Amino acid sequence: MTQNNWITLETTSKPYQLELMKGLLLEHEIQSVIINKIDSSYLQFGEAELKVKASDLETAKEILKDVQE
Repeated sequence: MTQNNWITLETTSKPYQLELMKGLLLEHEIQSVIINKIDSSYLQFGEAELKVKASDLETAKEILKDVQE
C-alpha cells in the first residue's frame, strides 16, 4: 500500500463511526482503511482517520453524503 495513493476522507475521535462508514463503502466495493491515532492509555487524545484511494475519493464522498442527509 503506497501512502501517497490514500487520502483521508473522514476524521473523528469516535472510531466506531468510521467502522460503519467503512462497511457502507465496502458494500459499494470501495476499499478503505482506518488509521487509529487515539492514545490507548487515555482515549481522550488523538483521532482516527478513514482513508480511501485517491481514485475513489469523489465516489466515497457521494455515498457518505447520501447517507448523512
